[in-house]
Amino acid sequence: MDQLGSDMLVDPEYDEKQDVAIINPDVDDSMDDADQEPAPRADEYEAFMKKNMPELPDQETEAEAYHTWEISDWRTLSRREHGPVFECGGHPWRILFFPYGNNVDFASFYLEQGHEEKQVPEDWYACVQFMLVLWNPNDPTMSITHSATHRFTADEGDWGFTRFSELRKLFASSYDDHGRPMVENNTANVTAYVRVLKDPTGVLWHNFINYDSKKETGMVGLKNQGATCYLNSLLQSLYFTNAFRLAVYQIPTDQEDRLNSAYALQRLFYLLQSNNSAVSTTELTQSFGWDSKQIFEQQDVQELSRVLMDKLDEKMKGTEAEGALEQMFVGKMKTYISCINVEYESSRLEDFWDIQLNVSGNKNLDDSFKDYVQVETMDGENKYFAEGYGLQDAKKGVIFETFPEVLHLQLKRFEYDINRDAMMKVNDRYEFPEIWDASPYLSDQADRSEPYIYHLHGVLVHSGDLNAGHYYAFLKPTKDGHFYKFDDDRVTRATQREALEENFGGDYTQVNGNAGQRNPYTRTWSAKRSMSAYMLVYIRESRLDKVFLTGKAVDPPTHLAQRIAKEKAELERKRKEREEAHLYMDIQVASDANFKVYQGFDVVPWKHEIDSPAHPKTYRVLRVTTLAEFCETVASDLGIDADMIRPWAMVNRQNGTVRPDVPVEFPEMSVEEASSKFGTKTAQFKLWVERAEKRDEDGTAMFGDKLIDLKTPANNRPLMLFLKHFDAKTQSLFGVGNFYASYQDRVCDVSPQILKLMGWPVGTNFKLSEEIKQNMIEAMKPKVTLAQSEIQDGDILTVQRILSDKETTQITAAGGYVEAKEFYDYLLNRINVEFVPRYTEPPLPTFSLTLSKKMTYDQFAAKVAEQLKVEPTHVRFTPITTTGKAKTAVKYNQQLTLNNILFPGPYNYGGSAQKADCLFYEVLDMSLKEMEQRRPVKITWLPDGLLKEDEYQLMIPRAGQITDVLDGLQKKANISDEVMEKVRIYEVHNSKFYKELLPDHQIMGIGEYFALYAAPFLEDADRKISVFHFDKEPNKVHGIPFPFPIREGEKFSETKQRLSDLTKIKGKPFDKIKFTLVTKPHYSRPEPIEDDDVLWDLVESTRDDVALGLDHVNKSRSWLGKADSIFIR
Repeated sequence: MDQLGSDMLVDPEYDEKQDVAIINPDVDDSMDDADQEPAPRADEYEAFMKKNMPELPDQETEAEAYHTWEISDWRTLSRREHGPVFECGGHPWRILFFPYGNNVDFASFYLEQGHEEKQVPEDWYACVQFMLVLWNPNDPTMSITHSATHRFTADEGDWGFTRFSELRKLFASSYDDHGRPMVENNTANVTAYVRVLKDPTGVLWHNFINYDSKKETGMVGLKNQGATCYLNSLLQSLYFTNAFRLAVYQIPTDQEDRLNSAYALQRLFYLLQSNNSAVSTTELTQSFGWDSKQIFEQQDVQELSRVLMDKLDEKMKGTEAEGALEQMFVGKMKTYISCINVEYESSRLEDFWDIQLNVSGNKNLDDSFKDYVQVETMDGENKYFAEGYGLQDAKKGVIFETFPEVLHLQLKRFEYDINRDAMMKVNDRYEFPEIWDASPYLSDQADRSEPYIYHLHGVLVHSGDLNAGHYYAFLKPTKDGHFYKFDDDRVTRATQREALEENFGGDYTQVNGNAGQRNPYTRTWSAKRSMSAYMLVYIRESRLDKVFLTGKAVDPPTHLAQRIAKEKAELERKRKEREEAHLYMDIQVASDANFKVYQGFDVVPWKHEIDSPAHPKTYRVLRVTTLAEFCETVASDLGIDADMIRPWAMVNRQNGTVRPDVPVEFPEMSVEEASSKFGTKTAQFKLWVERAEKRDEDGTAMFGDKLIDLKTPANNRPLMLFLKHFDAKTQSLFGVGNFYASYQDRVCDVSPQILKLMGWPVGTNFKLSEEIKQNMIEAMKPKVTLAQSEIQDGDILTVQRILSDKETTQITAAGGYVEAKEFYDYLLNRINVEFVPRYTEPPLPTFSLTLSKKMTYDQFAAKVAEQLKVEPTHVRFTPITTTGKAKTAVKYNQQLTLNNILFPGPYNYGGSAQKADCLFYEVLDMSLKEMEQRRPVKITWLPDGLLKEDEYQLMIPRAGQITDVLDGLQKKANISDEVMEKVRIYEVHNSKFYKELLPDHQIMGIGEYFALYAAPFLEDADRKISVFHFDKEPNKVHGIPFPFPIREGEKFSETKQRLSDLTKIKGKPFDKIKFTLVTKPHYSRPEPIEDDDVLWDLVESTRDDVALGLDHVNKSRSWLGKADSIFIR
């Protein structure tokens, strides 16, 4: 396609005058001009091409050619000209020429595919390096050269240079001091040099517009939700480990929903297998329980891999897939200490799912493994104490007993830089082979019956730096196939060089002082490669067929395919519904059947909050359907003849009720016209279906208005009314039916119709009230006419028997209502409240109760206590935010109502929005009144040094002391009297020891932002030092601080042993701690302590404001610097 009206179609950063290195040789070494090789002339085609269009590095040539077009009569040519067609690489080519410029004052030249118009083969393309040279045939030393590369396609069939050369200069009498014009006598030659390149991946210089991964590779990618590219890389790697996919498919999930992580992963794998486009991971991350924090924040891939494996392994227990993951991914390593001079070895065999290898300081994979299994000699002061042999010289190290079928190697590309005090990416060059032998790193006792040769099948790559980057993967999906690049939603074929060499890291190849390349994420130029492998997947050669299930199909569970097919059909139905929505309308239809089972306000519940028999049925019908046709459908559902029903249009009254207005008796009118004419304009069309009383002698349906006796026709008419019955004995209020009365009848005159509807004998005493609206129920006077009572069509009358005094007393005593108006008030304030236990321990039930919003605290607490069979005074309630978190607990108040708690004003119980139908509850050990006289004290009990923390919340009287806290802790933690004698409580602020609290210390004196710790201290001393933990800098505190007794004259080597005994930190973790003295404030420079130092003297000789600082890594931080770890629900 011609790129008319455009500028030069090349890289926007392309510069014709690129910087070159200028070399000034010594005078003695310089050559005379005559000795230099002259530049090739434009008619010396081979030499000119070799000099000016060298082959591109890393690209392979398929064919090359050159062709010269002799241009004559330049000034008489048309605006656009084509040169002769020539062939290269089996493709036709020609030069496209604009003699007067393509909308610019420059001559414009392009290379163009030479197929006939509209004859370009479908999916045709060619990757071409080309050069266009304009030269003077009379002087071939005069030439103008431009070169470019391009992927020619049917859509982009020409590429070149809109501003090839300025026309004014071309026709000037002397071009660049040559003494003659470039275009001489209106003639010039233009030569096209074309080199067609091989494209093994099919995507060389591809713009990826309309790129179809499935069509090109047979595979699809995963969509990125925000920062989930790291997850996508891992999922694709696991998916193409076919044995893993099969094991996941074997987890029984036919009864699970989408929130089950195993089902969500099965579903994702099935969609990767069957979809034609990229698959979303949204449902999978939702099943993990992730929110936007995890979606938009990159996580540690190794941690994610381990958590996912643990979760799946747990779900595979008891299924046919049990043990499949261990067999596939788990190897064994031995940690040992072996004495040199005596026969004694201490060793421990451990499983591993992956191996973390150091990149820094190692050149390749073998170097890292040698580093990993390096033997450390324990001698001198570091001798090993061997049981039965005393201190001995020993060798300490790690050796592998077995490697798994699928070996995951995590390369430590992110490390802490002590100089920058930050995590940094290690971009050093680090090589890894396609085939690797693991046997040198096995123990002598390892089973070598099968060779430990591994083939590389996955390279997971990170591009960028710690703070800005992107993850993608190179995977080999089959045993002997090619590598493919999986970059989120795009899958492309890759060369082995792209998968391996380009991800070794290190420096770019420097050419002529080139400064490197631009990092696409940090936008900076660097000589270091920004992309490097961070995880490698090797598969054991002898197990390739087993892992890839060669020759076997990996079939998903039958139920999975069926469920997804059903979901797709439902989505298609909804899509079709949306497309045709303008042709349809919804109509709600209520009938006697709904009215009779409804207990509430109005005729029926028109809002579909909870589906029940009382709710009207919704019909979706074509707008052009006639009322007669619609009545046929409704009558069929009701099981009666269509002429025996009559629809009434329901309208919204000004008082907020929905009542029948007029009967709609136009059978040929469309439902859309009826809605427009009779319905409420802003609401859904609602109809009440009235049934005929009987048929007359001619078989005509007779409705109630025809059967009513209008005694005085003047200003009189029949009224269609609804009747509800309040039964005080059953405490219920349901619809009975509809009936007709005369507008001028007195209220007492409707008795026969009511007695008939109720089936009561004549003479039954009853009273009536009118339901005007929710909060307006008025008694009706028997002697007043319906007209005077302002009764109209669709009004609701409520009937109730008149009770005897005995019945009234019995019902009242049982907490019931004796008047319809009171029961209506109950219905108005009725609410269904869910009560959820606030804490998991002890286990308590979740249940729902129907209560009144007017209930006082004591009343609804009694109802809850009755359900739980506990004392009502011992139950405490807490409102719940809309996100499911607890707000401030409700304080006891006799005047407080359930409405106050569930619907607080803007100044009550915190400002955040809360659920209006749910409360947390807890059963207390004491009454709520007593608890409110106490203060909650949170304390952390340290029963075993710093290795175990048990947190307790104690309720201590406000006037209490630390002795009360100790008593409460002993009961809660079940501590013996012997241990309690040694327990001390101390205050901590910001991970630093503040002070020890004496037994008579008042608890109201404990600061709000201080933490309390309790621990047994084996010795008391007059002189103590506070101990705290930090990571590199004293201001980066972490862990649990504590007071520590110091002894006069004790060397620090002995002090360290006491510290180890107190904290229970031993072995390698203890050895890694650096001990320092830190002068307060804790931001001062730490002073290291040597084993021969005496801590007593160091403290004595300085001021008292010193602390012992333990410098070691904060284990609660991940490599990304985040304190919270990744999880899967």
